[in-house]
Order: sequence, then C-alpha cells, then structure tokens
Amino acid sequence: MSSAPRCPHCRHFVYLDMLTCPNCEAELAYHFVTRQFVGVRAGRAMIDDANWYTCSNRAWECNWLVREDAPAGRCFSCRLTRTSPPANDTIALEKLAKTERSKRRLIIQLVDLGLPIRPWYFAPGGLGFDLLSSLSSGKRVMIGHANGIVTIDLAETLDDRREALRVKLGEPYRTMLGHLRHEVGHYYQNVLVTDDATWARCREIFGDERASYRDALKRHYSQGAPEGWHTSFISEYATMHPWEDFAETFAHYLHITGTLSTAAAIGIRLDAAVTNLRDTDVVPLRSYGDQPIQQLLGDWDWMSRAFNRINRSMGFGDLYPFEISTPAKHKLAFMHDLVTHAPLTIDEQVAIALVAEEERA
Repeated sequence: MSSAPRCPHCRHFVYLDMLTCPNCEAELAYHFVTRQFVGVRAGRAMIDDANWYTCSNRAWECNWLVREDAPAGRCFSCRLTRTSPPANDTIALEKLAKTERSKRRLIIQLVDLGLPIRPWYFAPGGLGFDLLSSLSSGKRVMIGHANGIVTIDLAETLDDRREALRVKLGEPYRTMLGHLRHEVGHYYQNVLVTDDATWARCREIFGDERASYRDALKRHYSQGAPEGWHTSFISEYATMHPWEDFAETFAHYLHITGTLSTAAAIGIRLDAAVTNLRDTDVVPLRSYGDQPIQQLLGDWDWMSRAFNRINRSMGFGDLYPFEISTPAKHKLAFMHDLVTHAPLTIDEQVAIALVAEEERA
C-alpha cells in the first residue's frame, strides 16, 4: 500500500475492507486509483471532477468505487471474477464476500508493484477468477490456474476446514490470500517470462517446467518432499514441480513485500537504541522497486524475526514460519528482477481495464 488508509472525515485509522468509519460512522468507499478512502453520499463521490459510484456488489461487502463512464456497475476487482455462485445461494455468497476481500488486497498489491493486469474479458489468457463453492455445489473444486483463470474453492474460508487441510498436508501456512498469491504466480510466469534468454535463466534456477506435471504430482503425494528440501526450496510444495517452485517463490515475494509495505505505511521500524535484535535501525520501505534484493531480504530477515516474537507473545505460531535458504534467496532475486523490470503505472492499469470494458461492450 502507498499509505495507511484513514477516514477522510475524522482521520481515524480504517482497514482496507471497511464500509463505514468505526469512529465517526461515516459511509466510506475505496478509490483504488489513489489508494485512498473517500466519503460517499447516496452511493456517489466526486473525485477530480468525475463521478464515481459504489460497486454494485456493495451489499456483499465490496467497498470499491466505479467510474461513471465504465460500462459495468461492478468495480475493477469484481469484474475480474469470471464465475461466482448463483444469486440464490446466499451461503456461498457470504463466503464469496470473504474471498473477494482477499482478492481486492491482492489486486491492490499487484497494482502497487506495477504488474500488468489484463482482464480475462480483454483477450484469451487474461487474468480472471472462478470462485466456486464445493460445499454448495456438492462437486469437488480444485484450487488451481489454467490459461489465466484462477479457480478458488470458497469452502476454504471456513477456518476449521482450512486448518484441517493445512495439518493434513503438513503446511505451516495456509490462507485464502496465500492461495491467491500462489495461483497468480502461475499467471505471471507466462506474462513476465517471455523471451528465450529469460526462459533459459528461469529453467536454470527453478528447473525445466516441461517435465511431466502429472508424474510430479503423483510422486509428491505418494512420497512427499525429498529429504533436506529446506536447503534449496522455500516450501515443501515448491519441491513438486518447477511450476510450483516458481509460483511459491512468487507468493513469498508478495508475502514479503506486502508485509514490509504495510509496516512502512504505519511507521513500524526497529530502533537499535531500544532493541537487542541488531545494532542499526531497520526502516522498512513502502517500495523496494529501486532497491537491490539484498536490501529487501535484509530488512525482511530482521522484521520477520520481530513479527514472530510478537506473535509468540500472543501464543500464536510464527507470522512467517519459513527459513529462506541461499538457493531460495537466488530464486527471490530472479523474481525481484522480473517484477521490477515490468512495471505499469496505475493510469496504465486503469486504461487497460477501461479499454477492455469498451471492447466487451
């Protein structure tokens, strides 16, 4: 995020998913172009001489705005959802609201990083989301990615179900936002790795993605991760196939940059004068786009230790329960290079979205 969100009326701190200010009770909406909250009256706000309206999914907790000349009444994030539960499935729609909340946070981060988002309705292979519920449909929903479309099982919004799967699969971390970050990693591998030289470098680091995925899947779930996996991979799942290694590394890049950006936005830092963690201050940055990977990972090393101590003081597990080995750092360095060399401005992102809607109309 570019700054900590605040109520435009009373300047009270607000979270990204809020519809009203918890302090002054003013009705709020989020303007993703400026990444700021604005006040709304009768579902309308005037921003830079243009009318913006609340998303038509506001009843399902979407707090984003839609520009008046957009052909659809849904916001940019909601339009990226290609498939959702039927309108009469209110139970599934409640779970959809929670998942959309995580998706909006993801979209904000992708935009802040300057990553291109070409919607599914703009061209084949564009980014889209099928958000389905295995509980409501009675059919199995496989979380995954194919040709730009990310499929998510809304049942994973249930804490007990998600935790049971986390324990069963031996995962230290499993969240809806984590699923979304991982799956868009598959999308961005095809978007950011385009020339032969970059593909060669990608295969050198992660392995040849042309190896049989089906065989790798069977091997992983029958034999598990190889012994000593942590010396070369960021997670056990990353050992399964080069595709998964790339997606897991991309997800962790988003975990790290997103958390550091939030820490910077709210002013969290490590003061060497009062902490015994190290001898110099650690000051997280809102963006590491012009910084070397060593700066990013160095700040994260110390900040994650601090966050883990805070979690433990509340009786929780570590906020970041992972160790980043030297090979994993090399993979993150490759990811950092990919992300920082393909940025789009927010105006370019908006232009792409609007052109896509005009093409569709």
